[in-house]
Amino acid sequence: MGSFINQPEFGTTVTVVTPSNTIGTATNLGGVALYCGVGGDVKVIIQNKTAAGGGLPTAAEAVVFKNVPAGGFLPIIVDYVLLAGTTATDILTIK
Repeated sequence: MGSFINQPEFGTTVTVVTPSNTIGTATNLGGVALYCGVGGDVKVIIQNKTAAGGGLPTAAEAVVFKNVPAGGFLPIIVDYVLLAGTTATDILTIK
């Protein structure tokens, strides 16, 4: 947050995340940080990640943040939270 052009130093919008295995326009979170209400693993695709040949990223480009604590923030900017591999719940986006 705040490290990107036109992004404030603090979050101004919060929404609930529904992790999905579908990657596309409808599921793109548009570059957000995450808060985990209930701890666990969180599998994400980092913002602006593209497939090796270009185009939409795939699950192969995802990374897993292990053992995110309850009430923990992930200060990374992501486009997708994948259902497969995510055990944390009550995830919120912060933008």
